[in-house]
Amino acid sequence: MRKRKKGRKFSRRIRDQRKALLKTLAGSLILNEKIKTTEAKAKEISRFVERFITKAKKNSLHSRRLLARFFPNNLVKKMVDEIGPRYKDRKGGYTRIIKLGPRKSDGAKMAIIELIK
Repeated sequence: MRKRKKGRKFSRRIRDQRKALLKTLAGSLILNEKIKTTEAKAKEISRFVERFITKAKKNSLHSRRLLARFFPNNLVKKMVDEIGPRYKDRKGGYTRIIKLGPRKSDGAKMAIIELIK
């Protein structure tokens, strides 16, 4: 039963694999500011990335170290120096999900997730 359980499994039984998937997709989103993925992954990445952008807005040593636990140094620098100040006056909702049609190969619902300018 899924009582009081958060998050999606993405057909990955091991927690570390799910975490690695989210980290790589979130890193790509931060680096490119726009990626195309499945709708379920986009919704999950949105939750994941918005927490980190909120941390990046503080621009303290503690927030940098928290971000460095999940991302490499070049992404931490970009988040704190560019993305954090961009959303300084915004209280949340840093990402936008645009739904697309189904993928031709397997019919999965596709979406574009991007950072709001």
